[in-house]
Amino acid sequence: MINYFVRLLGSVVALGLLFSCSSTNNKPLLIDFSADSTSIVIRNIDHAGILQLRSGSVSDSALHELVSVLQTPFEQDTSIKELPLDGKIEVTDRDVIFKPASRFIPGNDYMVITFLNANFGHADQVMKGSLDYKLKPQQKLLTR
Repeated sequence: MINYFVRLLGSVVALGLLFSCSSTNNKPLLIDFSADSTSIVIRNIDHAGILQLRSGSVSDSALHELVSVLQTPFEQDTSIKELPLDGKIEVTDRDVIFKPASRFIPGNDYMVITFLNANFGHADQVMKGSLDYKLKPQQKLLTR
């Protein structure tokens, strides 16, 4: 009887370790303006991802593929076209910072689209066989 409880307890601990020790970052990606609203800061990036970005092996054009900032059209604009913003992307110890070539305009909306921390699926989707065939970017609409 005691042997049964020891094996059961061992199994529960092993399963707990298996599901709790994951290499993925479970924190959601935080995308927002900096305190002075001169740049956009992306936080909670996966540790392995930030190390890859900081290694210098990622070119500037590849960084712009990972992080895109679009200016949404004005309410009076009839073109209904989102325009990409030019700017510089910096990688710090923990964050990715987008600094636009020209200042953000108060009252305008900016769409941030990023593939940082993107994945094909989670453990539960693997078990169910419902993985997606492509990466889905994370998007956030910011209003200055």
